[in-house]
Amino acid sequence: QVQLVESGGGLVQAGGSLRLACAASGRTFRSYAMGWFRQAPGKEREFVAAISWTGGSTVYADSVKGRSTISKDNAKNTGYLQMNSLKPEDTAIYYCAAGGPSLFGPYNSWGQGTQVTVSS
Repeated sequence: QVQLVESGGGLVQAGGSLRLACAASGRTFRSYAMGWFRQAPGKEREFVAAISWTGGSTVYADSVKGRSTISKDNAKNTGYLQMNSLKPEDTAIYYCAAGGPSLFGPYNSWGQGTQVTVSS
């Protein structure tokens, strides 16, 4: 398995932007698809975005489509989620995950999460 550590979360005003990072260690990150998920208080964890192991294919949840970009730098063993035009409903703990071979999973390595809070 690969070990994952998220960073980049924080408090931002509505309309602002954040770039989340997911640093990987352990087994070769380039062999894995990567996904971002989030969990808001009192809600179940939900899918946000995913990218294939090559980086050639991406998929987004409708709730973030057009506002977010997922990317993967295999040379740096790091994945990213750029989020723009943030809304209060984007407030959640964001988790990155590694898995595959499909960008739809299964995801079996998870980070500890990073908090994103969007104020209105």
